[in-house]
Amino acid sequence: MVTATALEAELLELAGSVPDPELPVLTLQELGVVRAARLDGPDTVEVDLTPTYTGCPAIEAMSLDIERVLRAHGMRRITVRTVLTPAWSTDDITPEGRRKLREFGIAPPRVRHDSGPVALPLGPTRTKGTADTEAEPVRCPHCGSSETELLSRFSSTACKALRRCLACREPFDHFKEL
Repeated sequence: MVTATALEAELLELAGSVPDPELPVLTLQELGVVRAARLDGPDTVEVDLTPTYTGCPAIEAMSLDIERVLRAHGMRRITVRTVLTPAWSTDDITPEGRRKLREFGIAPPRVRHDSGPVALPLGPTRTKGTADTEAEPVRCPHCGSSETELLSRFSSTACKALRRCLACREPFDHFKEL
């Protein structure tokens, strides 16, 4: 394994500081999509970026924003490489990113305790505590209630579902687990 230089670590931090174009409350580092930065010369850098899913329409905007930030730091030649392996997972969202999602009114994805594919339950659309299903309930980001219902499997973006709290009746987005 190759150890990153201090400059590569700094460039990775700069690339990771870019806000996500679809969820500007999160940085790309908090979302977990910026994977590496490698120097290929004194002013040349290659950044690995993993989209949240292969058809992510924001990947181009992310790449352009990363290039802009790194150019401002003196890099002249920047390549942002889309890397699909290993695939991004909602487990890659940092604890700080999960906190920011909740504060922004989006229920963060539930933390998975195993690896591998995510099961897609086709049962009831309401969640009522841990007895409802084997998964943790989707909690309302407004009042914290575990009694919520699914309104639509898709919301403003493909990675979010639209839910409603049965306690406070407020609708909210839920960042789906992947």
